Amino acid sequence: MTYRQAIEDFIWQAAQPADKFSHQPRLYALACSLAQQQTYDDDVLHAAAWLHDLGVFIGHRPADPVALATWDNVKYAVEQVPVLLQKMGFPQHKIPQVVQVISEHLPSGEPRSIEGMLLRDADILEQLGAIGILRTVSKAGRDTRFIRHQDALRSLKKSLEELPAKLKLESARQAAQQKIVLMRDFLAAAEAEGQGLDI
Repeated sequence: MTYRQAIEDFIWQAAQPADKFSHQPRLYALACSLAQQQTYDDDVLHAAAWLHDLGVFIGHRPADPVALATWDNVKYAVEQVPVLLQKMGFPQHKIPQVVQVISEHLPSGEPRSIEGMLLRDADILEQLGAIGILRTVSKAGRDTRFIRHQDALRSLKKSLEELPAKLKLESARQAAQQKIVLMRDFLAAAEAEGQGLDI
C-alpha cells in the first residue's frame, strides 16, 4: 500500500461523524485546481489536505463540551501528524512541510509556501457557496455553536463578510465570485422567508 492510500484509508476510518469525510477529497482536488501553472509539492499538499482536520473528528476531539469549547484542533493535528506519517512511510524530509501547511491553514494564518496558500484558500472556498451552506447548516442541533438554524445563518453571514477578502490567490478570488452571489441570494431568501423570526 502506498503512503497516499494509507493516509486516505486512515481518514476514511477516522472521519466521524461520517459526513466529515467528503471535505478531504474535495479540498485536495480544489487546492490542486487553484494551482493552475504554479509548481508545488503534491505529496505535501495531499497529506496536509487529508490530515488537517484530524482534531475535529469524534474520537480525536474532547467529548466534554467544556473542554471542547477551548479545544485547539490545529495544535492537535500538528502534534499527531508527524507520528502518523512516519508510520505510513511518508518521506521523512517532507513531514515538517506538511506540519507547517497544516499549522497555517486557518483564515487567520499567513502561509509561507505555495502549498500553504493553496490549502488555505481552498479551505476558505469550502466555507462559501453551496458547500459552505451545507457544511454549516448541517451542524445545527449537533454542534454546541449552532443550537438553532439562526446560529448557522449568522455564521454564514460572517463568512460572507470576512472570508473573500482573505483569499491570497487570484485563481481563488475568481472561484469565489459565483459562491459569493449564491450565498448572498441564500441569506436574503432565508431572511425573507423567516419573516424576522428566530428560525
